Amino acid sequence: MKTLLHVGCGASRIGQTTAGFNDGSWSEIRIDINGLNSPDIIGNMTDMSAVHSGSVDAIFSSHNIEHLYSHEVQVALAEFHRVLNSQGFCVITCPDIQSVCALVAQDKLLDPAYISPAGPIAPIDILFGHRPSMAQGNLFMAHRTGFTEKTLIATLQEVGFMTVATMKRPQHFDLWALGTKSAVSEAKIQELAKAHFPKG
Repeated sequence: MKTLLHVGCGASRIGQTTAGFNDGSWSEIRIDINGLNSPDIIGNMTDMSAVHSGSVDAIFSSHNIEHLYSHEVQVALAEFHRVLNSQGFCVITCPDIQSVCALVAQDKLLDPAYISPAGPIAPIDILFGHRPSMAQGNLFMAHRTGFTEKTLIATLQEVGFMTVATMKRPQHFDLWALGTKSAVSEAKIQELAKAHFPKG
């Protein structure tokens, strides 16, 4: 079995990650800052010292890196890079600030952008964090930075990811990125993207 490190898992498990991680060949280790989510490891993604260097085959991180301060992002992604083995890769998804700001420019800061299982989500929630969750005391939900496709690619490359593929979904206001620790062919990165990026 290959090992998936599910970073910032929240209440989610491997079934809520990607199609590629649900082919029966992956075992999951869940790490989260909030012990209420019952992770295997309680920890911050900027210090994953409980995870040995080079010990995991892949990382999945969904809507986590925007919760960091800007100066912490490279620290966290360097930790991702450290714990991956030489053939490892990470899959990251986060808000697309460019598409969100297009709504803000139309003076729709508080208008619902879409309806989620948690209710209506407005641009202000995507930019700064889910207001109802924070109002209930869950300040882990605050957002402290943001990314465009260009800046996400650059940040992954700066910490040493050798090959990067991205997907931008303006209709969903999100970005997807896949970074490999070692350089891989165009065919290989496209194969990984097909397995792990959403279909639409």
